Amino acid sequence: MTTTSHRVKTRDYHVVRFAGDSGDGMQLSGHHFTNSVGYAGFDLGTLQDFPAEIRAPAGSTYGVSAFQVQFGAADVHTPGDSPDVLVAFNPAALKVSLPLIEPGALIIVDEATFNDRQLKKAGFDDNPLHGKALAGFDVYPIDITGQTLQALKPFEMKRPDAIRSRNFFVLGFLLWTFGLPREPLADWIRDRFKSRPQILKANTAAVNAGHAFADTAEVAHVFERQTIAEMPLEAAEYRTIRGAEAVALGLSAVSRLANIDLLFCSYPITPASAILHELANTKDPQVGVFQAEDEIASCCAAIGASYAGTLGVTSSSGPGIALKTEAMGLGIASELPLLIIDSQRAGPSTGLPTKTEQSDLLQAVHGRNGDTPLPVVAARSPADCFHAVIDASRIALRHMTPVILLIDGYLASAAEFSRLPEIDNLPPIWTSKRLADALPDRAEQDKIFKRDADSLARPWAIPGTHKLMYRIGGLETDIDSGHISYDAANHQAKTMLRHDKIQRVTDFLPTEALVQGESDSQLLVLGWGSTYGAIFEAVRAEINSGRSVAQAHLRFLHPFAPETEDLLANFERILIAEINVGQLATLVRSESPCVASRIAQYNKVSGLPFKVQEIRDAIGDMFANE
Repeated sequence: MTTTSHRVKTRDYHVVRFAGDSGDGMQLSGHHFTNSVGYAGFDLGTLQDFPAEIRAPAGSTYGVSAFQVQFGAADVHTPGDSPDVLVAFNPAALKVSLPLIEPGALIIVDEATFNDRQLKKAGFDDNPLHGKALAGFDVYPIDITGQTLQALKPFEMKRPDAIRSRNFFVLGFLLWTFGLPREPLADWIRDRFKSRPQILKANTAAVNAGHAFADTAEVAHVFERQTIAEMPLEAAEYRTIRGAEAVALGLSAVSRLANIDLLFCSYPITPASAILHELANTKDPQVGVFQAEDEIASCCAAIGASYAGTLGVTSSSGPGIALKTEAMGLGIASELPLLIIDSQRAGPSTGLPTKTEQSDLLQAVHGRNGDTPLPVVAARSPADCFHAVIDASRIALRHMTPVILLIDGYLASAAEFSRLPEIDNLPPIWTSKRLADALPDRAEQDKIFKRDADSLARPWAIPGTHKLMYRIGGLETDIDSGHISYDAANHQAKTMLRHDKIQRVTDFLPTEALVQGESDSQLLVLGWGSTYGAIFEAVRAEINSGRSVAQAHLRFLHPFAPETEDLLANFERILIAEINVGQLATLVRSESPCVASRIAQYNKVSGLPFKVQEIRDAIGDMFANE
């Protein structure tokens, strides 16, 4: 099916979706298209959406892998609700994506894949490219496979190998269509395949062929080449950054701000493995990377690192965090700094490994045996992962306690266009080693448990330091000397001490403030973590439409930052939106009972992030029910 005119609609923002089989290179295509968008200076947001199976049956709908990117001249906070451009590499990708794209969207398909066999696998009775199945869309079929094979014919490659370059053909096509630069992609191809000259030349030829194909008369007369107004940027360094990259850079920053080494201990698990990969590639001399044999070992190794005077960091996703819980209790009992990064995924059990969710909040706050509290911090965007890592580490090192940092699968893999922070402008991180340095030269053992009056942290006494010998472990210890103790009154005192120490964290936290809106608004939309972007755009749109709405977004989830209850108490109605069945709502009702009756919930557990329109609809329902 071909309409008489195929034009990418002129607009301030575009949402492009790549979809195909897992082996078609959709994530790679989306990543490089995103790099070109960022290189051109546009703001952006991305979403990776791929199946849980390592390699689902080719051509099946449940094996479709997709990458979505929204980009524009300013202020992009989400990957977009509905794509206006879809690139479908096979019928299954078209079928899965059709319900997601907006009416009138441009659909580019590889018509070579729309054969009887592939159509049957996707569940189509008839070829949707013929007839009325795609009425209302701008459909442009291209023989992408054939064009790629023709472009690579001089390299005498095997057909399957040549076909693997068709995603580069599509990239060249789209880069021309949106007026985006080819330089970032060309540089990557040269660097990635410099030891494989035939593949290097083939992929370069495929990109150039797609670009030339789009620029020929037969395409130019049906496509309107698009440009978006340049984004106003302050003079600084910018980059496109994924959440996992931001975490890795944040850990490197922590080692410098605290002037200590750091050891990252992890066991591979989706989607947390991306952080392990990033750190391994960073090769920061102050940041060591250790892949353990299992989740428990990785957490215990991180505790050992902290015991030795290096900040221990461990990372996992929900199932792995469950396995680490006893070791977390050891870190709490031993009063050692430890950073635990949880890249949440959909559950329960192994659940949906490649889908996102915010369902580990209550696990993070309460999920350990005994009364073993620890602070919980959440990042709100891919770039914000950098700052969240520093905030969480600052707490761990000042208060001598494990801290959980919550991100999720969406944040770990999503990217945004961000200004690089200047590390010299970030305040240094205070550590409890200063308390140890202040101890007398001839300190007795009980002096090691002399606590800071403000934070209740004990000194970080490094093993091997003269006169600072001490004993720690998982058994309960005497509150003054650190010796093993079964005394009932002592256990009562130690339990309350652990509780009081975490509550003292609030004395060092900044207050939570409104993101937008006024404190006398009729409705507050409250969220945490990765819901920030969708809530922000929805509340902004509602404010612009005249509704009395405000937004707050919590960074510190346990304990709450000071005056959080006072902030919430300003509003008669509070809508808490989260990607679970109401875990933040449960905590707020528990910690701030004065606002419990004012709370309404909007929850989603589909494995995908909120759409902006979903939040707007929920806000509309709140006003409709006045």
